Amino acid sequence: MIASLTGKIQYIAPDRCVVDVSGVGYEVFLSTEGLARLPERGGEVFLHIHTNVREDAIVLFGFAERAEKEMFLTLKTVSGIGPKLALAILSGMQVDVLCQAISMEDVKVLTTISGVGKKTAERLCMELKDKVGDLQSVAADTTKISAAAVSGSGPLNDALSALTNLGYPDNVAREALGRVKQQLGDEAFSDLKVEELIREGLRALA
Repeated sequence: MIASLTGKIQYIAPDRCVVDVSGVGYEVFLSTEGLARLPERGGEVFLHIHTNVREDAIVLFGFAERAEKEMFLTLKTVSGIGPKLALAILSGMQVDVLCQAISMEDVKVLTTISGVGKKTAERLCMELKDKVGDLQSVAADTTKISAAAVSGSGPLNDALSALTNLGYPDNVAREALGRVKQQLGDEAFSDLKVEELIREGLRALA
């Protein structure tokens, strides 16, 4: 099974992209947010992959963050939710917000997602409310790292730049620093200097 891909963007469509890996093009389906975060054609990309095997086809689903892939796999465990609906759910709501809605059994919020009716929302809450806690914290930390990168200043952004300059794809570097933040806690993480952030980030990537 294909678990990840690193290559260059060859083509981007409204619901998928083609990643060129050493001359072989892999068609990968992504959520709306995943597509929005892809580099331009020719840019380097790293994607976590879920390989879905059917009788008539092998379909690849791609995710910029590990938490998004784990949420996708968790959603697929719910009765009546296949890979396409799971991807549609991820397109309608960020992972940390989705986890919060499920844990709080907020059916009203969940039904705002295209393709999710009341019965599906109730199944999501009933079957997943005790399973999404860890995913929520991981996704929230990664989101905070992404927000800091957008701000474009400070030691965190400098550490991200250093890791990407070392050859790590942007989403991989952000995910690594997100894991460091989760391990150390907010206060200890915020006290780290640039060189310490880089060192801990490399350790998380090892």
